[in-house]
Amino acid sequence: MGVAVSLSRLIYLTSYRHDLEFRIQLINQARMGLLNFVNDLMNVGTDMDPDSPEVKQMEQRKQRLQLIDKQLDQELQQYQAKLETTTAEIQKVKQDMQTNIRMSYGGG
Repeated sequence: MGVAVSLSRLIYLTSYRHDLEFRIQLINQARMGLLNFVNDLMNVGTDMDPDSPEVKQMEQRKQRLQLIDKQLDQELQQYQAKLETTTAEIQKVKQDMQTNIRMSYGGG
């Protein structure tokens, strides 16, 4: 019974780990897109008068995009922490499975 429960838990944790890795990848892609957009936005404004309303509006947009990037970074850190915890749990379950198998089949 212990092996079956451990195997079920291992399958669940592995699936969860893949989901976390995918979410991390999506956040990284979104952050790269934001960075490219901010760079493009700043390049457009280089030849304009710094006091013009357009440049001020672009600066406001840049600040909003940087805020979004900070939020994405916080979310990324949360997912990375969950990933580390999940990876450690997977290792623990694998060890428990090996112990259960040895005990079940008299190796132990």
